[in-house]
Amino acid sequence: MNGKSDLIAALRQAVGDDHVWTDGDRIAPFLREDRGRWSGTADAVVRPGSTAEVASVVRCCMAAGVPIFPQGGNTGLVGGGVPAGGVVVTTGRMTRIRDLDVLNATMTVEAGCTLAQVQETAAGAGRLFPLSLASEGSAQIGGNLSTNAGGTAVLRYGNMRDLTLGIEAVLPSGEVLNALSALRKDNTGYDLKDLLIGAEGTLGIITAAVLKLFPKPARTVTAFAACAGPADALTLFDILRARCGETLVAFEYLERFGVQMVLDHLPGARDPMAQSWPAYALIELSSPDPEANLAERLEIALAEAMERELVPDAVIAGSEAQNAALWSLRESMSEMQKHAGASIKHDVAVPVSRVAEFITRGVAACTDYMPEVRPCPFGHFGDGNIHFNLTRPTNMTDAAFLAHYAQFNRIVHDLVASMGGSISAEHGIGLAKRDELPRYKDPVALNLCHVLKTAIDPLGLMNPGKVLAPR
Repeated sequence: MNGKSDLIAALRQAVGDDHVWTDGDRIAPFLREDRGRWSGTADAVVRPGSTAEVASVVRCCMAAGVPIFPQGGNTGLVGGGVPAGGVVVTTGRMTRIRDLDVLNATMTVEAGCTLAQVQETAAGAGRLFPLSLASEGSAQIGGNLSTNAGGTAVLRYGNMRDLTLGIEAVLPSGEVLNALSALRKDNTGYDLKDLLIGAEGTLGIITAAVLKLFPKPARTVTAFAACAGPADALTLFDILRARCGETLVAFEYLERFGVQMVLDHLPGARDPMAQSWPAYALIELSSPDPEANLAERLEIALAEAMERELVPDAVIAGSEAQNAALWSLRESMSEMQKHAGASIKHDVAVPVSRVAEFITRGVAACTDYMPEVRPCPFGHFGDGNIHFNLTRPTNMTDAAFLAHYAQFNRIVHDLVASMGGSISAEHGIGLAKRDELPRYKDPVALNLCHVLKTAIDPLGLMNPGKVLAPR
């Protein structure tokens, strides 16, 4: 190929004229991430409709020496899908449910299916696909796989890697990796699916996956429990884990500042308690047993916590509407934070036994650096993943506050590393943490990542500049 025009012509031949976009206004939504932190450029946005078309597009780009930027629903939070020239390959047309095997408890789906579509299809068959995210209406399965997404039910079901049996992917060579195994036991060499899951599109483009399904819950109960802070919340979690076992699906930690933002700005939001408390736990139990008395089990656990003076007040949802209202306090928190000004956000993980210590020490360290900063830690307490967000002081502009991003990152990430944690729990590395990764990742492991990247993508054209900093 002799230039951009030849490449565009080849791409049009591969996928059809209607699915190669070059007009500036049309491709603009694909050039920036949702929060507006990063934006880029691209020569074209290509919308293949099948795995074969994805392979053709990849071969065209590799022959032209043009970088490829895979993109799903563009709901990522670390700039992993933002292009830097080249061609954006979006999987939004690949929405087929290829297979639904109820007896094997699996569903084979294409990468462009939204998470909500997969959830609804599973529910229609009387089954559950448990991954749940605030962006599930637009987040695509390919992106969920590429970032090894977590969500609110990891405590019970695991993250995306745990929910996947097999994948299909187009490699940088244009070859199609067919690892769509629906087996739960298959020890025939290296587990290549786990190499592609979480790679953020740097090793290939995931085009389909075999997902695990679970029994659909017949009973669900949700509670909102007040507590004095993270230490009491951690003890409450331990009580619930002991008393409720595998019926404990979610245990989310929230502090009053975050809840108040939702109450102030989300239309229809109401405080479920008569008075405010420093912190809260959002708890959900579920069971496929229609006879399971989850409410009684939860009441017993909460009564024990109250006797131990860990929980001064609690409410248990009595209807689906009340259940949804309680969950809206958690799921709307990130969006409602925007009303309080700029936020510096951290998606980190520490051992569950140390989450309370991390929050306490993290708040102290950040307020020592900037006394009027407003910490807003919340998240998946039960699996050690905390969204440690910091909202700007009321007397500071957004720009002035965001100028301290690097300093706050160093404070928080150094603390996480000292506690045996991770600087990225579920959002990925992307652009946001790429240059920090060498400071925190084992050098042997990091070098192996570079070796694998070079071996699989020798031209370095598959989502270049993400995850691994150029050497």
